[in-house]
Amino acid sequence: MLGKLLYNYKRRFGHGFRTAWYRDVVRQRILKTAPVSCDDVSVCEIHVLTSETDWLNLVWALKSFYYASGRKYGLCIHDDGTLTEDIRDTLAQHFPAARILNRQEADVVVLKELKDFPLCKQFRASNHLAPKVFDFRHYLQAERMLLLDSDVLFFSEPTELLRRIEDSGYRKNSVNADIASAYTVDPVIVKQQCNVSLISRFNSGLGVIHRDSLQLDWIEEFLELPDILGHFWRIEQTLFALCSSRFGVELLPPDYDVFVNGSMGHRPVRHYIGQIRHLMYREGVRQLTKQGILSAT
Repeated sequence: MLGKLLYNYKRRFGHGFRTAWYRDVVRQRILKTAPVSCDDVSVCEIHVLTSETDWLNLVWALKSFYYASGRKYGLCIHDDGTLTEDIRDTLAQHFPAARILNRQEADVVVLKELKDFPLCKQFRASNHLAPKVFDFRHYLQAERMLLLDSDVLFFSEPTELLRRIEDSGYRKNSVNADIASAYTVDPVIVKQQCNVSLISRFNSGLGVIHRDSLQLDWIEEFLELPDILGHFWRIEQTLFALCSSRFGVELLPPDYDVFVNGSMGHRPVRHYIGQIRHLMYREGVRQLTKQGILSAT
């Protein structure tokens, strides 16, 4: 009993009382803010995958983007199969123009589309993150997609990201740079087998992706690479990086980089990956609260 109490205490307060306050108390207050208009798919549509455990962080990610950018990009929320009806209703209240897709229905539709691509179909049926590749592509209603994870917060207008999204002459995929390359394939083998120079440090948590870069025959080819299925969490990022490298890709400026040491500073955005998730609350939610996001209408 004592061991369980100690474990629960460390789990809740292990990163300090301030972190716990912003995570457990202040974070909920985003649900009292006004709904967001997100109905413009003329240029770009945001696609996100969420679950029962991270949907509240997603609300912060999305509202911080709309708040900081002033844009009304269309929004498509993909249920990983764990969202309850109450959660779906709450998301619909805050993003009334968004499409909230049912996982079971998407399984039928997308797997049917992949019938002529056996490796794609097998991967989509077996990997929990595969919808980020196949479902995002299938349901995209614009030529360009804003790829966004639920642990990304925006603090000011992401000017360069918006420019690359909205410049009709810009024809590359562009994402935030990871701390280091995290792929399931060897770049040397990729070059030898597919004649693709794999970009370094591609992170699939934030960026603009062109629909034309996600070609099913390319993905089918890449799924033949040795050991590509070797790491459950890195495979979708690897596929995005491979498609982007063949299509044309560059990283966003350094202010968008993933980093774990140091404070946010004057960056417009920060990606709070797993090892610094506690900072999303102690630093990110706290800063956005100071900036007035909880009183935004």
